[in-house]
Amino acid sequence: MNPLALFPSIVLTFGFSLMMSALPPASAQSLNLQLRYQPPTAEGSPRFHRLTRDEQWDPDRTAVIVCDMWDSHHCVNAVRRVAQLAPRIDRFCDTLREQGVTIIHAPSSCMPAYQNHPARARVTAIPAAAAMPADIASWCDQIPSEEAAAYPIDQSEGGEDDDADDHRQWAERLAAIGRNPRAPWQRQVDVIGIDDQRDFISDSGTEIWSILTSRGIDNVILVGVHTNMCVLGRPFGLRRLASAGKNVVLARDLTDTMYDDRAWPYASHFTGTDLIVAHVERYVCPTISSDQVLGDQAFRFAGDHRINLLMLVAENEYQTNETLPAFAAKHLSTHFSVQFAWGSDTERHEIVGIEQLADADALLVSVRRRALPKRDLDLIREFVRQGKPVIGIRTASHAFSLRDQPAPDGKGVWDSFDADVFGGNYTGHFGNSLKTTLRRPTDAIHDPIVSSTGAMNIQPGGSLYKTAPLAKGARVLLEGLVEGETAQPVAWTFIRNDGGRSFYTSLGHVQDFEQAEFEAFLSAGIHWACGLEPHTLAEVEAQNKRYAAGGGKQRK
Repeated sequence: MNPLALFPSIVLTFGFSLMMSALPPASAQSLNLQLRYQPPTAEGSPRFHRLTRDEQWDPDRTAVIVCDMWDSHHCVNAVRRVAQLAPRIDRFCDTLREQGVTIIHAPSSCMPAYQNHPARARVTAIPAAAAMPADIASWCDQIPSEEAAAYPIDQSEGGEDDDADDHRQWAERLAAIGRNPRAPWQRQVDVIGIDDQRDFISDSGTEIWSILTSRGIDNVILVGVHTNMCVLGRPFGLRRLASAGKNVVLARDLTDTMYDDRAWPYASHFTGTDLIVAHVERYVCPTISSDQVLGDQAFRFAGDHRINLLMLVAENEYQTNETLPAFAAKHLSTHFSVQFAWGSDTERHEIVGIEQLADADALLVSVRRRALPKRDLDLIREFVRQGKPVIGIRTASHAFSLRDQPAPDGKGVWDSFDADVFGGNYTGHFGNSLKTTLRRPTDAIHDPIVSSTGAMNIQPGGSLYKTAPLAKGARVLLEGLVEGETAQPVAWTFIRNDGGRSFYTSLGHVQDFEQAEFEAFLSAGIHWACGLEPHTLAEVEAQNKRYAAGGGKQRK
């Protein structure tokens, strides 16, 4: 027989094999995921609750898209972070693949490297979807839900965070090995395995949409880099898929940003990523974390040493729902990852998102006379029992006390919170019309929380609290005086019975936050409670100047 006579059957067999490999595997157990999202606390509010919901996904109807995990990059710090991230993504994909999830590798601009790869041939065997979403082939800079939002970081200069010498040497190295220093990527990083028999390779929005359509996939998980650019904007990215109706999520710990901490908002690189993740959760789609699949701890970059600080904010007297976020953004974004749990706008005795306390390293309380469900009070008690840092401002001294009133049904109080946690003794305040002056106790003269922050120049904006006498061992940093009355402690440090550090100040009026000296003082107290070197007034003033020059306006 003429061998050429067999050619049509060989072609048919190969094509049939590719088509069969494009079909989803047999059904597997559901994926149990917890999706995190952030709705506004009320219509039009600039504040957002951080909520979660549980969903069960069918693995057969789920895909992972690995975005731009390239083998090289023009930013050497980005290369270093990819080297840390890639093994985790590989394990994540391996685990989900074995459960029947489709894995799509999308190293943009690198298709020539995979011209003869089975995972690339598998894509070309899939017919184009009969219906394509509008603009699925093009980049997407913004979707309607983002239009009213200020973009949280300035990436206008490209986001490179390299040291200048490192960057120069890296560019020289790339040129020496024949790579374009501005676009050195050629393929996906080898650490992330590609299954010849099951995976797909494509950087095309239309091709990837056709893969999803042919396999009946409704659920998509995006992993890879960079969140603020490619992961959001590619034709197969979060914006396009969310707009097209897919149940898309970002794996928030399997991503990174192109953000330089020398640009607005002058935060840690990792805080920059957090800000983009929050933007995604508010305006684009929910997120998940890889530990939900792998059953361990969420991934964290080796250089991310920030302390997880949760702020409980539920008081209507002093506008800390406005002053604390602005303060944290300016002065805590380098050493802390700050989250908020806000008092409910509809239920006085509820703080939404308080369960975040389970993952917090430190707690700041700005709450006034709230009774809470027992489970929520127990969370706070357990946090304190573990000896973790607690910071209180102004009304924190009577946060969970109702002034001898009975708690509503199903709610409880903690009347001794002030004494137990801060060593305090709040019994009310002097008249609002009385002007408070500050003085420094002799033994606090050289305390850096006071001496390096210009605290003696603070002009208190609110009434003086009656806080004396404090528990033994409390170290008073500032005292307040009103005419004709005994001096009262205004700020102090306290080592609790559990060994934990507490810092409290009865300052915290909206006018206090308008003073750099108070910002420096509060920042120093927070840093002290967490075992860090306190900020100085000079550092705070420099940051305020940079922040003001940056303007805080929207940047793309």
